[in-house]
Order: sequence, then C-alpha cells, then structure tokens
Amino acid sequence: MNPRSPGEYLRELRSRLGISTREVETYSQKIAEEEKNPEFQISNAWLTQLENSDSVPSIFKLYSLAAIYRVKFTDLLLFFGLDLQKIAHHQLASPLPNTHLTNLEVYDADRTVSFPVRFDRSFDLDNTNLLTRMVEIWGEVPIALLQHLDLRHHLYGYIGLHDYTLAPLLRPGSFVQVDQRVRKIQPFRWRTEFDRPIYFVELRDGYACSWCELHEGHLLLLPHPLSPASVRRFDYGKEAEIIGQVTAVAMRLTEDPEAGAAGASAPLVRA
Repeated sequence: MNPRSPGEYLRELRSRLGISTREVETYSQKIAEEEKNPEFQISNAWLTQLENSDSVPSIFKLYSLAAIYRVKFTDLLLFFGLDLQKIAHHQLASPLPNTHLTNLEVYDADRTVSFPVRFDRSFDLDNTNLLTRMVEIWGEVPIALLQHLDLRHHLYGYIGLHDYTLAPLLRPGSFVQVDQRVRKIQPFRWRTEFDRPIYFVELRDGYACSWCELHEGHLLLLPHPLSPASVRRFDYGKEAEIIGQVTAVAMRLTEDPEAGAAGASAPLVRA
C-alpha cells in the first residue's frame, strides 16, 4: 500500500474537522486580513487542486492550513519533506572558517531523542569508561525535557577552523558553552591552564575565544603558549566586549576521516 501523499493527508485533516474547502477559504481570508498579506489566503479552487496533486504550497498558505486544521506547522513541513531538526546537521556539514556564536534551537519540543535513562550500577562513574557500556537502558526523551538543563542561561559558540588562539587546549572546530551571566574577568588565581577562565569575546569584525586580561582600559586576548597566534589588544567596551565565560567544551581528539577537521563533536563536558 502506497503512503499517503501530502494532498491526501491535507484532505483527511479537513474531512476530520468536517469543513468544506469554501469554509477553509473563508477562514484563510480572515488570517490574510489580520496579517495584511494576501499570500495567506487560500481559494476554494486552489485547495481542491492541492488535495489532488503533488503541488507544494507556499509557507504563507501552509501557515494558514496549520492554523485552520489545528496541527503544528512543523508537522506540515515534515509531511512535505522539510525537517527543521536537520538544520543543525547541515550547519555542521558546512563549517565556517571564523569563530562565531551558534545556537541550540529546538523547533519541535514534542520530538524525542535517544537519551540514557538508566546507568549500569556495576560501573564506577568516577573512572573513565565507554558511555555505551555504562548505559543500561536508552529511552526516548522529549526534547523539551532537555531544555530544563539550564540551557536558557547559556550561549553556544563554535571555534573557527582557522582559530588557533587556545590550541591545543581548545582545538579549531570545537563547540563551547558560554555562560552569559559571567561578563567580567574573574580576579581569582588559577593553578593550571585548565583552571584559568576562558572567555568568549565579541569583536567589531567577529568573535574570539581566549584567556583575557585587562590592562589600562584595554582587553588583551592571550593565546596558549603552544599556539602560533599572537596577543591581541583591543579598546575594552568599544572594540571588544566579553559575552560570557566558557563553562564547557565539545572537542574531537582525533581527525574524523569522513567529516574532516570539523566533524561532529562529542557531547559537551564541563570545563
């Protein structure tokens, strides 16, 4: 049995609601008037043609159908072959050379992802191990649940493939979690380079991720001693501004022969 076409699916949705194509036209007219855009309007003839063909509606008409049929806009997009959750995948497949801010966008909070819901008690979490061996049961967890993991207080940055400022501590192609609540350089002392605070900085022409110091009103971006990068000096508050402190990093330890230098990173781990 062949799967339903998008047109058949839309006709089923309308039939379940017990409304005619002319009623859809009337409802969509109200949406078009409220939005002051005629593209939202759906005519009786157009909808009849859509239900009996392989045509693809515009985003405006699809929006009206989602509103009238009481379904999620993302579900209709998915039925026409457009999965918004793949945006992050395509972003990873198209790495940018410069350091920049990124996001962790959830387009459908009801979608689920595989997540460890029970760990094997025989494994000691204090010792290094393989996650796949530590997990006893994998479950499907709603994406919305993950939003409660304090993600609202953080931004996510990507270390450009040409940015060697903190290499080898932070390799190009890494993802970092940025706590935007910490926007001032911390005065405390550190014992090792791993304890030294790392900051994500917005510049006039881009972003940077580095150790920082303030000197006579200037912000110094300090590279790792093993990095080929040099110290950079900016007028603090005018040419450079601290966005937040890096609190976690996802970084490959080896080259990915299939994905290249910007291959998929490991899960974020606390810095």
